[in-house]
Amino acid sequence: MFKALHGLSPCFISDLVGEVLLPGDEFSCETDDTISLTDHVKPEKVVCGPGLRRSGDRLVVCKSGVLRHKQPNVFWIDSQQRRYVPAKGETVIGIVTTKSGDIFKVDFGGSEQASLSYLAFEGATKRNRPNVQVGDLVFAQFIIANKDMEPELVCIDSSGRANGMGVFGGGGLLFRVSLGLVRRLLSPHSEIRSDLDQLFPCELVVGMNGRLWVRSSSVQQTLIIANLLQSCDTMTAPQRRELFRRVKQGAL
Repeated sequence: MFKALHGLSPCFISDLVGEVLLPGDEFSCETDDTISLTDHVKPEKVVCGPGLRRSGDRLVVCKSGVLRHKQPNVFWIDSQQRRYVPAKGETVIGIVTTKSGDIFKVDFGGSEQASLSYLAFEGATKRNRPNVQVGDLVFAQFIIANKDMEPELVCIDSSGRANGMGVFGGGGLLFRVSLGLVRRLLSPHSEIRSDLDQLFPCELVVGMNGRLWVRSSSVQQTLIIANLLQSCDTMTAPQRRELFRRVKQGAL
C-alpha cells in the first residue's frame, strides 16, 4: 500500500488521520528544492512520532494503530501497545529488585532491568544514603536509554531536585494499563483525569511504562478507581462517560 505525502504538506495525509494503518504502509517525502521569489515561507518538515520512521525519502509505518496528527506537521501512530521500550527523559514507575553495593537494580517492565545509583536521589551523599529497600516503588527518569547500553535511572532532575521523583507507594495499589491509555492520562486536558477527579479524590502516579499507582481514602474506592481505569482501555468516550455516571449514581 502506497500513499503519497506530496511536498511534506499535511493537506493530503490529513485524509488518513483517524484511520487504522498497518506496518509497511509508506508515505513519500518529496521536498520542494526550488527557490521562489514571491513566497518566503519555507516548507515545514514532518515530525515522526511513535510508530513512524524515516527510510530515505519515505515515511514507513512500523506499528499498527490509528494515525494521529498535531499542528503543524506532527504525525504518530496511536496503538494499544503494552510492551515498553525505554526512552531518554521518560519517567517510569519501577520496583527495586536487588541492592548490590552502590547500585540498585530496578524492574520497569522492559527486556532488562535498569540501574539506579544511591547518589541519584536529592540530598544523597556517601554519608547520607537514601533509605531504599528491595520491593520499594520508585518514580524515576531515564538518563540513559540505548539499545547498546544498560538503562540508567535517576530520581533527580537536571538541577538536582527530586521534583516529585523518588521512593513512594505506601498504602496504594499498583496495576498495569496500555501505553495508549497512559498517553491519554498525561495529555494536558485529559477528560479521563477530569472525570475521575469529579468522581473520587485520589492520588495518581502515572508511569510512561504503563504502570499506574493509585491511592484513595478507602480500599474500596482504590479498587473501584483501578477497575475504572483498566476499563477505559477498551471503551469509547461515550461508553466511559456512561460508566462514570452509573458509578457516581451508585448503580454499580
